[in-house]
Amino acid sequence: MREYEWLEQNYNLILLGPPGSGKTLLSVGLGIEAIHKGFQVYFITMGELIQLLKTEEYVNKSKIQLKRLRASDLVIIDDIMYMAMDQREATLFFQLVHQLYEQSSLILTSNRSPEEWTEIVGNQGMMTAILDRLLHRVEVIHMNNESHRLKNQQKIFKD
Repeated sequence: MREYEWLEQNYNLILLGPPGSGKTLLSVGLGIEAIHKGFQVYFITMGELIQLLKTEEYVNKSKIQLKRLRASDLVIIDDIMYMAMDQREATLFFQLVHQLYEQSSLILTSNRSPEEWTEIVGNQGMMTAILDRLLHRVEVIHMNNESHRLKNQQKIFKD
């Protein structure tokens, strides 16, 4: 099996785990490798993405960045569902997921499981539609490591 077949077939990865467990590091590493293999990759945090989506109609820079994101083979969204979304934000996010569905692969990092995402969106129907697309072709990786940040902090204080 080829190393990046999952990307060519528009499969998604969801990296779940507590803060500091290496989710972002792994997603960035996979993104860099994909770039080396000739894929177009776009990395963004969920907070930045929501801001771009909300300003796309009015801000040319947002329009340009979202055009680049939509044209990517792999979109990495870091810290998904970290904060609550209002109805408009959830609708904009759904529209983006719908546009990317079966066109691009996604890597999503989160410290909350998909079951908890409905609480954050507050609209079960909208979240069900989003999850339906995200989980259609997905590999969920649980990274239950201890925080690398806290390990280093503890070493500093022990010396």
